[in-house]
Amino acid sequence: MRQLFLLRHAKSSWDDPDLDDFDRPLAGRGLKAAQLMGRELAARDWLPDLVLVSSALRTRDTWRLVAAELPVHPRVTFAETLYAASAANILSQIRQADASSDNLLVVGHNPGLEDLAKQLAAPGSEAKARKGLEEKFPTAALARFVFEGDWSGLSSARLTHCLRPKDPG
Repeated sequence: MRQLFLLRHAKSSWDDPDLDDFDRPLAGRGLKAAQLMGRELAARDWLPDLVLVSSALRTRDTWRLVAAELPVHPRVTFAETLYAASAANILSQIRQADASSDNLLVVGHNPGLEDLAKQLAAPGSEAKARKGLEEKFPTAALARFVFEGDWSGLSSARLTHCLRPKDPG
């Protein structure tokens, strides 16, 4: 059984209008939410062995804070191609994941990440998770999928959870 986690970056700051979108840091609320989601991953024993992270500052910072809460140190790839990527482009990168990895975490951006989550959610997905995904996939939201097979053939998976920072606890 493989696990795929799609994590939207935490809330970013708009305080400096001169910053390029790629270089926006996390806001205070984002710092707390990223740590919270890291703790939630650890508490549920949802531990990635491979992580793909958009190279934008807010996604790198989100991953850094999540990683600090995990008891493992997975292999991490920072990919500029995940920045502002479409659902199709994100899926293409997932399909190229190392076949020896069973638990993959992708840290990226909307709308591509949310679109992919909705696209992947197969029949048999948990109703509560599907409803949460349809309602809103805000910053620092996490979707968890499980499936049998190889990354290269991923086209759908069972959505088991859709967690938002306000949900845990």
